[in-house]
Amino acid sequence: MYRSKRRLWIKILIVCILLAVILGVVMYLRSAYTVERENAYVEGNVHYTADEIKDMVMEGPLGNNSLYLSLKYRNKGVENIPFVDVMDVEILAPDKIKIIVYEKALAGYIKYMDTYLYFDKDGYVTETSGVKTPGIPQITGLFFEHAVLGEPLPVEDKSVFSEILVLTKLLTKYELAADKIYFHPSGEVTVYFGMVKVALGDEEEHLEDKLMLLPKFLSELADKSGTLQMEKYNDGNGKYTFKPE
Repeated sequence: MYRSKRRLWIKILIVCILLAVILGVVMYLRSAYTVERENAYVEGNVHYTADEIKDMVMEGPLGNNSLYLSLKYRNKGVENIPFVDVMDVEILAPDKIKIIVYEKALAGYIKYMDTYLYFDKDGYVTETSGVKTPGIPQITGLFFEHAVLGEPLPVEDKSVFSEILVLTKLLTKYELAADKIYFHPSGEVTVYFGMVKVALGDEEEHLEDKLMLLPKFLSELADKSGTLQMEKYNDGNGKYTFKPE
């Protein structure tokens, strides 16, 4: 009987030691890997501010634990957050993290009644919002009778979405922030930059050549209102006509 009691006490002691070790490890991880908001850095965000991203990520009882957050967001998509596809949390130090935001690739948006419909490169409506998001151009000239979230916009000419993608990529490449892009029924394209309209015509083969020149032209046309006529590419001297309004 003495030996059985001794074995029981040894088992109890071992369990207590294990629990103490586990508790100690947990307490260490909670204290050593605690992150203050000012030590959380955000990159890749456009549609949300850094503080808004921190509010989304650093929530809940363990929302300030870098180890927990790195495991929670590892190789995992994000649900119920418009415009965001994936967020990763990288540990820079036990008390410092970097939140990397990968936003959905949006080609543009269409205003439909009182709602903004954002669509991807294939014309699928990926997000709807009552608030306009800066950095994404409005697309006009597309005609459809209805739109459903998660389905492609029912336009007659589906090839227009590849044209939109090519144009928006080039605009980004040359750091051109367009307010609106109008696709004429004739196939010509007009891009709006504030009070300046740029008529690009329908010459797809010279589209990049024209956009390459735009940053310089737009800087010269600051505070002016009118139309820059670039329908035909001028391969000689790069001179185009500006018609004030």
